[in-house]
Amino acid sequence: MGRIDPFILIMLATVAVASLLPASGAAAAVLDVVTTLAIALLFFLHGVRLKREALVNAVADWRVHLLILACTFVLFPLLGVALHAALPGLLPAPLWTGILFLCALPSTVQSSIAFTSIARGNVAIALCAAAFSNLLGVFITPLLAGLILGTQGGASFAQVGKIASELLLPFLVGHALRPWLGDWAERNKTLLMFTDRGTIVLAVYGSFSASITQGLWHRVAPAQLAVLLAICLVLLAAVLGLTTLVARLLGYDKAAEIAIVFVGSKKSLASGVPMAKILFPPAVAGAVMLPIMMFHQAQLMACARIARTYAQRTEDE
Repeated sequence: MGRIDPFILIMLATVAVASLLPASGAAAAVLDVVTTLAIALLFFLHGVRLKREALVNAVADWRVHLLILACTFVLFPLLGVALHAALPGLLPAPLWTGILFLCALPSTVQSSIAFTSIARGNVAIALCAAAFSNLLGVFITPLLAGLILGTQGGASFAQVGKIASELLLPFLVGHALRPWLGDWAERNKTLLMFTDRGTIVLAVYGSFSASITQGLWHRVAPAQLAVLLAICLVLLAAVLGLTTLVARLLGYDKAAEIAIVFVGSKKSLASGVPMAKILFPPAVAGAVMLPIMMFHQAQLMACARIARTYAQRTEDE
């Protein structure tokens, strides 16, 4: 099994601090403004870092990229909606909202590429597909969330349009400035990583503070967290199995199969937490983030094991 991601421990500590010392009143208002600005900066930097070469290459391999996008934005939502329809009373509504929102998120970039590389898969496909997923996620995730959550406490289409513009505008401005800022971004990856993670910590603290003051832990029992983890594991296992099966049925070689499995089964924590902060009301946002954090750790541990298995099979062959 993989190790626990240290950043997950940081976020759990942030939840604990928010539970004991939630921001309220004027402090909460200031924190909300700072977090909103940080999220705009986060998407601006995502735009700066997105390589246009990745998008050009994505067009060249459009069949495999369409398959990966279908796994991310069609298969996941269908599985989430099916689980909710089959087991509606198993979790409180805010946690189901979190699971359905999780299903609408784009794939990850760094971990998809890293696991594909470890497994000796097609890194070029993984890089292009993950970048393409994140670019389209800025458009698709808010719209898809509005579609599947419209009758379950989610955003209206008008709200989704506003949210998409708030996220998309900084992203497009950043990408337009890439010719001037791209080299700087490449030289300062560590600084940008801290910006990413700092923004997520701010969003988690602010959202959980608001949810705590609204009685989050009175509405979510420890047993329900265990059920939530089990549902995340079932969802992850189903997607890993189905992406593997589809890749083989369609005749892709082993290297392409590996990229399809690792990119198609991932969900982005870096995009999910900031989007949840903007998309959902304060009383709900903290609970919505719980499935994202749980699924993130589960996918890292499971894919670390699977990547090593793929690599060992390649060596044996």
